[in-house]
Amino acid sequence: MGGKDAIKFELLATDRNTKARRGRLTTPHGEIDTPVFMPVGTAATVKAVKPEDLRALGARILLSNTYHLFLRPGHEIVREAGGLHAFMNWDGPILTDSGGFQVFSLAAMRRISEEGAEFRSHIDGSKHMLTPEKSIEVQNALGADIIMAFDECADYPIDHRRAEEASERTSRWLERCKAAHEDTDRQALFGIMQGGMYKDLRRRSAERIVAMDLPGYAIGGLSVGEPKALMYEILDDCDDLLPREKPRYLMGVGSPDALFEGVARGVDMFDCVLPTREARHGAAMTSRGGLNIKNARFERDFGPLDPECDCYTCTHYSRAYLRHLFKSGEMLSATLLSLHNLRFLVRAAEGIRRSIESGEFVAYKEAFLRKYYFDGE
Repeated sequence: MGGKDAIKFELLATDRNTKARRGRLTTPHGEIDTPVFMPVGTAATVKAVKPEDLRALGARILLSNTYHLFLRPGHEIVREAGGLHAFMNWDGPILTDSGGFQVFSLAAMRRISEEGAEFRSHIDGSKHMLTPEKSIEVQNALGADIIMAFDECADYPIDHRRAEEASERTSRWLERCKAAHEDTDRQALFGIMQGGMYKDLRRRSAERIVAMDLPGYAIGGLSVGEPKALMYEILDDCDDLLPREKPRYLMGVGSPDALFEGVARGVDMFDCVLPTREARHGAAMTSRGGLNIKNARFERDFGPLDPECDCYTCTHYSRAYLRHLFKSGEMLSATLLSLHNLRFLVRAAEGIRRSIESGEFVAYKEAFLRKYYFDGE
């Protein structure tokens, strides 16, 4: 075992009216100011965006996917390349998920047992087995700064008994993940709270994972189809259930409203594929709400995508040009809209951090969301 933790987390400020926190996470590949939005680079790339452009728009940590990299190109190839940082030319911090969510989303193509998850590849149908030990082995080879425990993400809706089984298995698997992970001074292992939409199970899960004294904790099993009001209700308790001195990561959540509502409930880290996925379909997040660039009214609109945005796209290109690119099927459309959407969320997180420091988080949150949802074009 290593002699020190791979990461250090400092609380720098808290909001007096909510549970919002301003912190700093130090990793082997650099510091991250929190709350933070993490762009998702599923297959060792954020779709349509170069690493240097991610740095320029303010991204400080990326997320990559164990399941996808395990299947292609294979973790041993990434190890031979010098690890994920060298392989994808990103010298900042990286977080890898365990592959659990992707395996469990396969549904008919997988079988769960106490040993792990047997599944068929979505690429070629080949059969594979992911266990807690295998997930840690793969993530060790990838070399991310933060790695996630292998967990069972329960479906929604799900009954109490089934949610309890998944949550208890996740706790047992975490013990195996911790035992398998040896390089603790280079990679920080986060445990994952599960329990579906049941508060008693969430509390029990939190007690089990916190007892293992890990460097950080994630909140899993949310944004899986439940109403947002229910997700926020579950998040209401998380600040009391998880240690104040450790970072908290809300997995797979990153819409503008969820970013603010999660921060208000004590969350530090967020990730979501939403900004790049929306971009590939011609959708942009702007300070005045969502915008569909396919709309005919933008054909002769030579103004920026969002007049309040400082991103490369908004400072160089017009709505008319972006609409032309999308309608013509040009790949540049996905790149430019992705750059904007990613900057929009990164910039929102920057504003959140400043507002917590100045004691104005609630006012900033209300003004941002009012303009985004109610003052649109």
